[in-house]
Amino acid sequence: MIGARLLIAILTIALFGVACSSQNIPDSKAPPQSIEELQIQLENVLKEMQVPGMAVAIVNRDGPEWISGLGKVDLANDRPVNATTLFRIGSVSKSFISLAILKLVNEDKLSLEDPVQKLAPEVWFGNKWEASNPVCIVHLLENTTGWDDMHLREFAKNRSTMSSLDALDYDHSSRICRWRPGTRMSYCNSGPAVAAYIVEKITGKNFEEYIAEKFFKSIGMQTATYFQPTVESTTTLYHSDGQTPHIYWELLYPSIGSINASANDMANYLLFYLNRGNVQGRQVMPAHLFNRLEAPSSTWAAKEGLHVGYGLGNYWSIHDGFVYHGHDGNVPGGLTVMAYMPKEGIGYFYSLNSENREALKKVGAIIRAYITRQLQKPSIPPIASLSENVNAYKGWYESNSPRMELFSFFERLAGIAYIHFEDNKLFINSLSEKNAAFLPVTDTEFLYAPKNESQDSVSTLKLLTPNAEGQFIQLSLGDRNAASLHVTMKHIPTWLAIFEITITGFVLLTFMSTLIYAPFWILPCLRKKHHRSGEHCLLLWPLIAVLSLLCIVVICMFSSNVFISRLGNLTTWSFSLFLATMLFAIASIASVIALWRASKREVRGIIRIYSIMISIALVISTIYFACWGIIGLRTWA
Repeated sequence: MIGARLLIAILTIALFGVACSSQNIPDSKAPPQSIEELQIQLENVLKEMQVPGMAVAIVNRDGPEWISGLGKVDLANDRPVNATTLFRIGSVSKSFISLAILKLVNEDKLSLEDPVQKLAPEVWFGNKWEASNPVCIVHLLENTTGWDDMHLREFAKNRSTMSSLDALDYDHSSRICRWRPGTRMSYCNSGPAVAAYIVEKITGKNFEEYIAEKFFKSIGMQTATYFQPTVESTTTLYHSDGQTPHIYWELLYPSIGSINASANDMANYLLFYLNRGNVQGRQVMPAHLFNRLEAPSSTWAAKEGLHVGYGLGNYWSIHDGFVYHGHDGNVPGGLTVMAYMPKEGIGYFYSLNSENREALKKVGAIIRAYITRQLQKPSIPPIASLSENVNAYKGWYESNSPRMELFSFFERLAGIAYIHFEDNKLFINSLSEKNAAFLPVTDTEFLYAPKNESQDSVSTLKLLTPNAEGQFIQLSLGDRNAASLHVTMKHIPTWLAIFEITITGFVLLTFMSTLIYAPFWILPCLRKKHHRSGEHCLLLWPLIAVLSLLCIVVICMFSSNVFISRLGNLTTWSFSLFLATMLFAIASIASVIALWRASKREVRGIIRIYSIMISIALVISTIYFACWGIIGLRTWA
């Protein structure tokens, strides 16, 4: 017989499980001192992480230092990678959209401040603030439109023979402003795609052909192409296991991520940036445009003086105190990073033919250690004293600029953070960062000071001036090489933060206890040693609800490597996800009905109390999920 003691024990075990966490041990190696050592370390990473191959280029302002290919292009045919092998560079392609726009700006054919509706009224988007805050060209390129990122069905769609306008019309429901344009940065793939269409409309040329003519040819990217190359000239792309090949992915918007380029091509592209548009003595682009390309201007933080952020298809990243500009790229089976330091006159590119993100980080760290081994670290700005006004910013915050609305229900809760000031520092505590420390350099700007690492050399956090929408901060945290981690956070009342944390903890604990408690009542039932049928219904429906929630997690986990194809189309996986969300809601409602109809004589008091707790948790969850559109979610629609 299961009594109160066992239920208390189960809840205690669940609480312990939530509280447990693990720590990662950093990987430390001596920086390579020569190209030979660098190559050995990179080859060791490829072997250790089971990455078939990579392309790499290290470039100084005066010319390439090292251009090479490592590993294999194709495991089946044992072909080696070389400097001419084409790799898919993903979102690094977006920088060419910005270059094309800036070229047209320089030719007085448009302005970055031109409203999109004026230039392309046929492209649909929703903006209830259009009269006062229109969506402009600059917002498309700096990811400040406020639009949701592309929906999964957009990612999964093969463009085939569709025109650019038809592609933009395929699913325009993602292009609805969630806040005033030009306030927050939130990575959005469809913004640059609209900008590419505007380039086509103004020039009268196909965007891919225009870029090939005006940039690929001028820069010296002789083999770069937006179109699928021959098998002999390109690498095969692999899943994270390094063995299972990916099929070639055709994007709905080729302009945002379809470029195939070799290490030779990308070396010349880096030189183009390092020499500020000068290619072998010929000025392809005016030098001053590169300063604009690299500088964010349209967010609240940028308008108040914060330099770090996402510029025109080009973002800042900080590693070991050094500031880089560039972009990363991600396609199924391929990961790319292009980064450079304009002042130091050095940059690098590498692309993996596997979607192993751990390998991507290790390769990047090794390359950066090599190129900075003889450089003096940038000086740190003088540390200021905390202003008396900063205490007004103490309190709880939550993410206010989610990239994908689909995951907002999770980000809202997981992203709650607490900010306080102590010992002339600003501290942030959240699930991902514990006591992340920032040092003041002005009254409102702070630089990151991580433990056991070099301090940032530029401000990465800004206390924004309160406005009609509330009180906000802008910060860059987490993986220091990701375009989507420039986050705007909004101050929320203490009671709301504590309420959300408490309710979330309560729901998680009850769900975990449901799974732990299940064997203790199911096994006696199977052995016919437990005849309280009234209790069975009270316990069965919550178990079904929690198991359906677990199915949702399992479906997403098993779809991680093929997330787009499985969930962006109507498949067994996406339909099962839909059914699981519906089953969760139905089982939650059924648990409440079963509790209401249960006879007091057939149900022990402790079980009734336990069932009430679970039912409350299920109702709360169902309402929350329904509000965010998770119940009945059709990812293919």
